[in-house]
Amino acid sequence: MHVLERIESVARSDHVYRGRWAPHPGAPPRAVAITLDGRPWVIYHDQSGGGWVAALTDSSGAPDPDSALWLPFVKEEAEIPLTWWRHLHQGTRALPAMWHGQPPPAAAPPPTLASAIPASPQTAGGGEQPGRTPGDLVIVANRLPVHCADPGSGPVHWHPSPGGLASALRPVVQDPRAVWVGWPGQAGPVRSPLPVDGVTMAAVPLDSADVQDYYNGFSNGTLWPLYHDIAARPEYNDRWWSRYVAVNERFAAATTDCAAPHATVWIHDYHLQLVPALLRARRPDLTIGFFSHIPFPPRDLFAQLPWREKILRGILGADLVGFQRHSDVENFTRSCRDFSCRAISVLPTPSGQTRALRPIEADAGSGESISSEVRIGAFPISIDFALFDRRSRQRGTRTRAQRTRELLGSPTTVLLGVDRLDYTKGILHRLQAFEELLARGDLDPDRTVLVQVAVPSRDRIPDYRTHAEQVAAVVGRINGTHATAGHPVVHYTHRQHSSAELTALYLAADVLLVTSLRDGMNLVAKEYVASRHDEQGALVLSEFAGAADELTAAYLVNPHDPQGLRGTIHRAATSSVAERRRRMRILRQQVRTHTAHDWATEFLDTLRSVRGPTCSLPIAVASPL
Repeated sequence: MHVLERIESVARSDHVYRGRWAPHPGAPPRAVAITLDGRPWVIYHDQSGGGWVAALTDSSGAPDPDSALWLPFVKEEAEIPLTWWRHLHQGTRALPAMWHGQPPPAAAPPPTLASAIPASPQTAGGGEQPGRTPGDLVIVANRLPVHCADPGSGPVHWHPSPGGLASALRPVVQDPRAVWVGWPGQAGPVRSPLPVDGVTMAAVPLDSADVQDYYNGFSNGTLWPLYHDIAARPEYNDRWWSRYVAVNERFAAATTDCAAPHATVWIHDYHLQLVPALLRARRPDLTIGFFSHIPFPPRDLFAQLPWREKILRGILGADLVGFQRHSDVENFTRSCRDFSCRAISVLPTPSGQTRALRPIEADAGSGESISSEVRIGAFPISIDFALFDRRSRQRGTRTRAQRTRELLGSPTTVLLGVDRLDYTKGILHRLQAFEELLARGDLDPDRTVLVQVAVPSRDRIPDYRTHAEQVAAVVGRINGTHATAGHPVVHYTHRQHSSAELTALYLAADVLLVTSLRDGMNLVAKEYVASRHDEQGALVLSEFAGAADELTAAYLVNPHDPQGLRGTIHRAATSSVAERRRRMRILRQQVRTHTAHDWATEFLDTLRSVRGPTCSLPIAVASPL
């Protein structure tokens, strides 16, 4: 592929492509035009200097020589665009202001967390086993950071996956020694995608029965409602469980093939709770971390799960188990004490961060006890604050936010909800509270608008379809009662929105409503705070969302209390400019000083400290099956 075509392909996948530039009409294209940080760039080959250059453009679209930046070389020309992207996405701070005369020497890639992972003996020696892509850091998650669009009879197309996990972990795995193992989102066989944004990926295929029983069934029909305080009734189905076991074994096998000797493996979320122990049995040399992005239920709820001991034994195959909140740590610890088939002794630990459990089990062969220490701690996930702050300051975003308010009828107050269309998010509770505020006259329907973004989610699961119908019905009822011609009081969208669209909405909204009935974290709350560079906007935040532990300056609310929810929304919507600024400054400082990079660094540093020289021997852990 020609280099310009490769640059265009990367630009399109990153949604920064603007077209190609030619010196005059009819001439062949000589540059790819992109937009980064709201500024127009062109990337072209400088004939006189013999190197590649990025430059801002003048009013005609031609490159401005005074802004030209030589782009660093790497080993292979085909790799150049990915390296450029890392620099340019960080802005020109990563490059000198100008290089004259000759191209610069090769530039090292920006530091990543994976760079801190010690090289394994295999990769340190420079040798690799044929047919394998060994990684010193392996991320294992249900989904890859890209998903496969339905190719039909044509070529496979990959698109970035939405969601906080991919965004939070992308900086971690942008390293040649890191691999991401996951499902590409399309039932049936599929090849692993080529590296995207420097991320090497290994695809785990799922067929339609896997998707139905492992994903829609056990993961989201059993575990999801149970772990969210039975927001819907969980179903306990033996067929679903068997498929869950089989898919977890498949993920463990794929990880075994990807992990270099003594590699660090970081497993994510409730879909893969058996993988730590399965992997430990296959590869005792590995350092294994497990992180749950959703809540862990109280002991009395977890007790309902027929396979509770097997789930616990699966998780306890890890060296470090992380949760979003300290309350989840307490719930998990108590369940381990009560339901694990092994005795659990709680060890004293230094102040605060993690506690240690020592699972003790009898070795049937020798009669001896073999114990291993598993650390458990709270590691609240976060976002890339600088990205949202920078994007919200761009002229295009500010213009789009202003245009959004105009399209809404220039109301005095804009309320906003941004959620997956999930019954745990409390969308119905918020709509009903808003409806009551309008009916009581506390909010004026002629001057107030609620924008509800409901991203489609798991629409093949009956409970989700029912919930979607209920939400649509309440939206229709509110508009039928309070809307006027050309002025709906609730603007409801049921689609995925781009990051640029969401940032403009965050900037346009006076109040963000996060009314989750139960939530691991809720990164939307943090995205809203990071986007309010104007130090305006009010955040109404459920105390049952993990973000409430950190964002204490928000308007915290119990969404199960109708009167309290109405009062809190009204107070936030009518608060003074000074009050909003006071609260938002505190919120922004919290999110600014605890980013996604900090979260990943903290977890990986703790994981490395767990398996030190005194913990280097293989650890005997029984199979969870």
